[in-house]
Amino acid sequence: MDRGLMLNDGDCGFCMRTAALVPRLGVDIDRTTLQSVDLAALGVDAERAVVEMPYVHPDGRVDYGHRAFAAILRTGPLPWRLAGRAMTAPGVDAVARRAYHWVAANRSRLPGGTPACSLDAP
Repeated sequence: MDRGLMLNDGDCGFCMRTAALVPRLGVDIDRTTLQSVDLAALGVDAERAVVEMPYVHPDGRVDYGHRAFAAILRTGPLPWRLAGRAMTAPGVDAVARRAYHWVAANRSRLPGGTPACSLDAP
């Protein structure tokens, strides 16, 4: 794989809206939905991927949640690279993790969200 791959939940309006905005940051990644790829072949934990967005690095490593988003930002221009590094810095990492989990838990209530976005949805 030449570029990293961002995977988002294609059943979640908030996730799809966010994924559509990511290229505007100037990041150098590919993106697709969880539902359109063989997650096991990519080394992605399917259960975790629904709760925390996965990012598959070009070398095959997989990050989830805030670390995935930080890795995506680190592929972009300077201000975003710095933001990506800051998100995983000591002291900030735990705050970024909690913020990401709050957003994920509330994605059905955020712009673009629908009841189908709820992590509790059947």
